[in-house]
Amino acid sequence: MQCPFCSDGDTKVVDSRTADRGVSIRRRRECLACRSRFTTYERIEATLMVRKRGGSLEPFRIEKVRRGLESALADRPGALAEFDRILANVEAAAAASAPVVAFDEIGRAVLAELRDTDEVAYLRFASVYKEFQEASDFEREMASLELRPPEE
Repeated sequence: MQCPFCSDGDTKVVDSRTADRGVSIRRRRECLACRSRFTTYERIEATLMVRKRGGSLEPFRIEKVRRGLESALADRPGALAEFDRILANVEAAAAASAPVVAFDEIGRAVLAELRDTDEVAYLRFASVYKEFQEASDFEREMASLELRPPEE
C-alpha cells in the first residue's frame, strides 16, 4: 500500500475491523517512512455475470443497457427525465439475481420500465430485444400494450 503523504510503499496495518455492516474491512495503516497514519477500506467487488442467448457468460455492463435505452428514448419528449431512474431500477433488478442473471431478465426489466414510461420507446426496444422480423410483430406487440390493465 502506498502512503498518500510521502508515496512510500512500505506501510503496516495497525488496526483492522469490519465496517459497513460487514460489507467492507476498515484498516488503519501507518507509513514506516514518514510515520503518518491513514485509513483504507477493502470491499469485495462481486462481478455480476449475464448468461447470453447462446449460453455463454459475460460480465454485466450497465453501459450496454444505457446504450439500448438511449436508442429507445432518442427524440422522445420528456422520457429522458426518467432515464436515470429506469437505469437504476434495471440495474437493481439484475443485481437481485446475482451472481448470474439471464439476458432475458434484463430485457424484461427494461421493457417493464419502458411500458410505464413511453410506449413508443417500449416498441423500439422490444423490436430489437424480441427480434421483430415483420410488421405483424409490431402489431402484435401494440395489441398487447392496449390489453394491459389500466394504471391505478
